Amino acid sequence: MSPQIGIGVLIFREGKILLGRRKGSHGAGDWSAPGGHLEFGETPEICGIREAWEETGISTGKLLAGPYVSNVFPEIDKHYVTLFMLSLCSEGEPVLREPEKCEGWQWFSIDSLPEPLFAPLRTLIDQYGIHGYNGVVNS
Repeated sequence: MSPQIGIGVLIFREGKILLGRRKGSHGAGDWSAPGGHLEFGETPEICGIREAWEETGISTGKLLAGPYVSNVFPEIDKHYVTLFMLSLCSEGEPVLREPEKCEGWQWFSIDSLPEPLFAPLRTLIDQYGIHGYNGVVNS
Protein backbone atom coordinates (compact mmCIF):
# COMPACT_ATOMS: atom_id res chain seq x y z
CA MET A 1 0.00 0.00 0.00
CA SER A 2 1.31 3.46 -0.89
CA PRO A 3 1.80 6.18 1.72
CA GLN A 4 -0.94 8.77 2.12
CA ILE A 5 -0.40 12.52 2.37
CA GLY A 6 -1.63 14.32 5.48
CA ILE A 7 -1.61 18.05 6.15
CA GLY A 8 -1.13 19.50 9.63
CA VAL A 9 -1.78 23.20 10.27
CA LEU A 10 0.22 24.86 13.02
CA ILE A 11 -1.77 27.85 14.23
CA PHE A 12 0.16 30.04 16.69
CA ARG A 13 -1.00 33.04 18.74
CA GLU A 14 0.91 34.84 21.47
CA GLY A 15 3.29 31.96 22.14
CA LYS A 16 0.53 29.36 22.08
CA ILE A 17 -0.47 26.67 19.60
CA LEU A 18 -3.97 25.41 18.86
CA LEU A 19 -4.46 21.67 19.47
CA GLY A 20 -7.48 19.39 19.58
CA ARG A 21 -7.96 15.99 21.20
CA ARG A 22 -8.68 13.37 18.54
CA LYS A 23 -11.45 10.82 18.72
CA GLY A 24 -13.09 8.27 16.45
CA SER A 25 -9.98 7.39 14.40
CA HIS A 26 -6.39 6.27 14.81
CA GLY A 27 -4.70 8.38 17.42
CA ALA A 28 -7.89 8.71 19.48
CA GLY A 29 -7.08 10.53 22.72
CA ASP A 30 -3.97 12.18 21.24
CA TRP A 31 -3.57 15.94 20.89
CA SER A 32 -3.14 17.13 17.32
CA ALA A 33 -3.05 20.23 15.16
CA PRO A 34 -5.96 20.73 12.75
CA GLY A 35 -5.49 18.90 9.48
CA GLY A 36 -6.46 16.01 7.28
CA HIS A 37 -5.95 14.29 3.97
CA LEU A 38 -4.70 16.07 0.88
CA GLU A 39 -7.45 15.66 -1.73
CA PHE A 40 -6.91 15.11 -5.43
CA GLY A 41 -6.02 18.36 -7.18
CA GLU A 42 -5.46 20.38 -3.98
CA THR A 43 -2.28 22.17 -3.09
CA PRO A 44 -1.03 21.64 0.47
CA GLU A 45 -1.86 25.31 1.24
CA ILE A 46 -5.47 25.03 -0.01
CA CYS A 47 -5.89 21.76 1.90
CA GLY A 48 -4.58 23.37 5.10
CA ILE A 49 -6.86 26.40 4.75
CA ARG A 50 -9.86 24.11 4.08
CA GLU A 51 -9.12 21.67 6.91
CA ALA A 52 -8.49 24.41 9.49
CA TRP A 53 -11.79 26.08 8.55
CA GLU A 54 -13.79 22.82 8.48
CA GLU A 55 -12.47 21.68 11.85
CA THR A 56 -12.07 24.91 13.84
CA GLY A 57 -13.88 27.74 12.05
CA ILE A 58 -10.61 29.69 12.06
CA SER A 59 -9.60 31.54 8.92
CA THR A 60 -5.87 30.94 8.57
CA GLY A 61 -5.14 33.28 5.69
CA LYS A 62 -1.99 32.50 3.72
CA LEU A 63 -0.05 29.46 4.93
CA LEU A 64 3.70 28.97 4.85
CA ALA A 65 5.10 25.54 4.01
CA GLY A 66 6.88 23.93 6.94
CA PRO A 67 8.73 20.64 7.32
CA TYR A 68 7.35 17.18 6.68
CA VAL A 69 7.49 13.98 8.69
CA SER A 70 6.92 10.32 7.90
CA ASN A 71 5.06 7.96 10.24
CA VAL A 72 4.05 4.31 9.95
CA PHE A 73 0.98 3.24 11.94
CA PRO A 74 1.34 -0.58 12.09
CA GLU A 75 -1.87 -0.97 14.15
CA ILE A 76 -3.90 0.25 11.13
CA ASP A 77 -1.43 -0.80 8.42
CA LYS A 78 -0.98 2.76 7.13
CA HIS A 79 1.93 5.01 6.27
CA TYR A 80 1.48 8.80 6.27
CA VAL A 81 3.74 11.58 5.11
CA THR A 82 2.50 14.70 6.89
CA LEU A 83 3.26 18.12 5.45
CA PHE A 84 3.07 20.84 8.07
CA MET A 85 1.77 24.28 7.13
CA LEU A 86 2.26 27.39 9.30
CA SER A 87 -0.50 29.94 9.77
CA LEU A 88 0.88 33.44 9.23
CA CYS A 89 -2.12 35.34 10.60
CA SER A 90 -5.29 33.61 11.71
CA GLU A 91 -8.64 35.17 12.56
CA GLY A 92 -11.43 33.98 14.81
CA GLU A 93 -11.72 31.79 17.85
CA PRO A 94 -11.81 27.99 17.60
CA VAL A 95 -15.20 26.30 17.44
CA LEU A 96 -15.79 22.54 17.61
CA ARG A 97 -17.18 21.94 14.11
CA GLU A 98 -16.56 18.17 13.86
CA PRO A 99 -17.52 16.73 17.25
CA GLU A 100 -17.36 13.19 15.90
CA LYS A 101 -13.61 13.67 15.22
CA CYS A 102 -12.46 15.96 18.03
CA GLU A 103 -13.29 16.50 21.71
CA GLY A 104 -12.47 20.22 21.53
CA TRP A 105 -9.83 22.84 20.73
CA GLN A 106 -7.51 24.52 23.22
CA TRP A 107 -4.56 26.91 23.13
CA PHE A 108 -1.40 25.55 24.75
CA SER A 109 1.87 27.25 25.58
CA ILE A 110 4.57 25.86 23.33
CA ASP A 111 6.58 25.34 26.52
CA SER A 112 3.87 23.17 28.10
CA LEU A 113 2.26 20.89 25.52
CA PRO A 114 -0.26 18.23 26.54
CA GLU A 115 0.37 14.51 26.27
CA PRO A 116 0.00 12.28 24.42
CA LEU A 117 0.71 14.07 21.15
CA PHE A 118 -0.43 12.59 17.82
CA ALA A 119 2.50 10.76 16.21
CA PRO A 120 3.17 13.24 13.36
CA LEU A 121 3.25 16.20 15.75
CA ARG A 122 5.48 14.27 18.19
CA THR A 123 7.84 13.39 15.31
CA LEU A 124 7.93 17.02 14.16
CA ILE A 125 8.87 18.20 17.66
CA ASP A 126 11.44 15.42 18.15
CA GLN A 127 13.11 16.07 14.79
CA TYR A 128 12.83 19.84 14.41
CA GLY A 129 11.54 21.38 17.66
CA ILE A 130 8.64 23.81 17.66
CA HIS A 131 9.86 27.10 19.15
CA GLY A 132 11.29 28.45 15.90
CA TYR A 133 7.95 28.19 14.08
CA ASN A 134 6.23 30.42 16.59
CA GLY A 135 8.88 33.08 15.90
CA VAL A 136 8.46 32.77 12.13
CA VAL A 137 4.72 33.17 12.40
CA ASN A 138 4.79 36.10 14.82
CA SER A 139 7.67 38.02 13.23
